[in-house]
Amino acid sequence: MSALLAPTHTFISPEEYLEIDRAGERKSEYFDGAMFLMAGASRDHISISIEVAAVLRNQLRGMPCRPFNSDTRVKIPNKNFCFPDVSIACDPQWEDKRFDILLNPVVVFEVLSPSNESWDRGGKFREYQRISSLREYVLVSQDKPLIEIYSRRDVGWLYRAVEGREASIALESVEGVVLPLHEIYERVVFEDETRQDSNS
Repeated sequence: MSALLAPTHTFISPEEYLEIDRAGERKSEYFDGAMFLMAGASRDHISISIEVAAVLRNQLRGMPCRPFNSDTRVKIPNKNFCFPDVSIACDPQWEDKRFDILLNPVVVFEVLSPSNESWDRGGKFREYQRISSLREYVLVSQDKPLIEIYSRRDVGWLYRAVEGREASIALESVEGVVLPLHEIYERVVFEDETRQDSNS
C-alpha cells in the first residue's frame, strides 16, 4: 500500500466517504470515520505490485479465483475501506452494481515500505482479520527479497516466510499458486547488490 497522508476529512460517514472518493482523482482509504489520502508509491513498490499481479494472473488463468490490483476497494465488515496492493477472490462478491467494492477477498497482499510497514503489520492487519473470507495475508518486502505469509487457523495465524531471489513460497488457500521471488523482484536492484557490483 502507498503511504497514508493525514486525514483529509474527519468524522464523515462511510456513504460520504464513498461519494467523495469516487469523485476524486486520487484514492483514499477510510478508517473509523476519517478519510486518508494515499500518497504516491515508489518505483520499486509499483514494480513489485505489478509483478505479483502478473504472477497471479498467469497462474490463475482459467481458474475460479482471480487477482485484483490496487484499484479494487475492499470493504471491512465494520464499514472501513482500503485498497490492498493486490488481492485474490474466488467467486467475487461485490457491494453493489458498481463492482468497485470487493467483499470477500481470500488473499490480500501488501508491499511494505518504511512509511507504512508498522501500520500494515499492526492496525491494518487487525482490520483485515475482520473479513471472514480472508485466509492469508501476504507481506512483500521492498528492501530485500522477502515474502511473509500469515495463514488463518482456528486458534490464530500461522507465520511463514522465505527470503532470497531463488526462493519460492506456495499459498495454502489457493491451490496451485506459487510465488517465485526471482519473478516478483525481477526489476528491483537492492542497495547491497549495487555495492557488490561496484566492488567487483
